[in-house]
Amino acid sequence: MKNFVLLPLLLLPLYAHADEREWVPYKKLIEDLRIDKFYALPAAERDKLRLFITVKPDNKSYKPSDVILTAVKGKERLPLPALSPDYRMALVPNPAWLSDDTQIMTSLPKGEKSKVSLTATTALPDGLQWNYAAVMGSVAQMNQAIKKMAGALSMFAPTIKSVVFKFGKPAQLTVGNKVWTTDAQHQIALKPDATLLKDNPAMLASERPVEAELSDE
Repeated sequence: MKNFVLLPLLLLPLYAHADEREWVPYKKLIEDLRIDKFYALPAAERDKLRLFITVKPDNKSYKPSDVILTAVKGKERLPLPALSPDYRMALVPNPAWLSDDTQIMTSLPKGEKSKVSLTATTALPDGLQWNYAAVMGSVAQMNQAIKKMAGALSMFAPTIKSVVFKFGKPAQLTVGNKVWTTDAQHQIALKPDATLLKDNPAMLASERPVEAELSDE
């Protein structure tokens, strides 16, 4: 499972577009997913990370463009970022919208449900060659972030174990004298190696990955 939550998976009902009904309070979404705690971390404790919300309708007939979310506070409206092709959005908490009366409205029909989770990726440096620790150090950094986000519930939080490099076609990734080749899904999953983290060799990709996703597998 590459998506993760700090508490049991949220399963939120989505309501009608015709008269745009409430989905979930903005504050509840931010606080339940601990997004506010992630962005409260010092920048140096999350500089290797990119955090996303994944909002995936159970009904697979809905495309990402069908899911339109808008924060509403009185007469003010703030469209949330559009979902990417993989149903993600980067949502940085807006303190001005964290009041109890700010609601997130949705566009999907009444009764539809959607799983809401977090996805994290590694912030890859530019180019095709990177220092090992700068990339693979994101696993430890994410686990430290998760502990601080989860607080007293950290014993129930997931543990990130690997970085999954996703490519658009067959590719290779070289570390020292070892070469990894993509699988059938054009992916390479690597777990951090303590010796390599210390030696910090170069990592060289035959082409730039689409992304490097953090996984608990």
